[in-house]
Amino acid sequence: MSTTSRFTERDVSEFFDQTTQTYLSFWDSEGVLHTGYFAGEDDTDYHAAADRTSDILAADAGIDASSNVLDVGCGCGNFLLRLAARTGCRGEGLDLSIERVRFAEQRRAERNASLPVSFRHGSATALPYDDGTFTHVVSQDALFLVPDKPRSHAEMFRVLAPGGVLAVSDFLQPTERIGEAARRHVYDRVRWNDGYSLDGYRRALTEAGFVDVVARSLDAHIRQTYRVLGRTARERAETTADEAARTWILGFADSCDEIQAAIDRGEFGWGMFVARKPA
Repeated sequence: MSTTSRFTERDVSEFFDQTTQTYLSFWDSEGVLHTGYFAGEDDTDYHAAADRTSDILAADAGIDASSNVLDVGCGCGNFLLRLAARTGCRGEGLDLSIERVRFAEQRRAERNASLPVSFRHGSATALPYDDGTFTHVVSQDALFLVPDKPRSHAEMFRVLAPGGVLAVSDFLQPTERIGEAARRHVYDRVRWNDGYSLDGYRRALTEAGFVDVVARSLDAHIRQTYRVLGRTARERAETTADEAARTWILGFADSCDEIQAAIDRGEFGWGMFVARKPA
């Protein structure tokens, strides 16, 4: 077992500030950068799968036109923008990366400036909102990066109104024993220290005060995400003339292979969690 690295919030913010344009140019120019919920192994439509993740999470949370939603770790803003357009909810997105917040605001202005949403730079461990502000707190594939996870759980609990709902998808660390390949290609690659197993995540939310915690594993979907992205990377590399860009893309494709192997070894996972703050 390798020694766990200790990345800080500054490490995380700098990494995503520095890589935002790279990921947008390769992964998705619209800013959809989260994991997809696929129909099966034959499903290779990444964008449809990513939208499906958002729709399932929103439906499980019960978000509608009366909801006031906080998206913690909102990234490029697509989840909150989709929620507002489809349900009529209002809300705010918060992210540690100033570059992704800027992109999110740009997308809001381009898509529908009248949508009742906004985006802010900030930390999940010190949410800049009053107690009980939101009916819903959501997050997609972001909370795993928070070094002080119990503090972020406490903050999300605090800003929820009594009876409010937490709904998140997040990456998991199913086992304490992480090999060197998984540490390099999965964890250190995105400045991730460590995480919870599915049951550990459920317990952590319960300890934070949440009730009615429902957890489900989505490991098959995350494996398909990286299978599809790895294949896409190699296809794009074949048509990329710039040598430096081609090298980066092929390196990403190799990491996708290593990530699938880590999933198969039980060193990496994905889960969805829905919980409630007591009324």
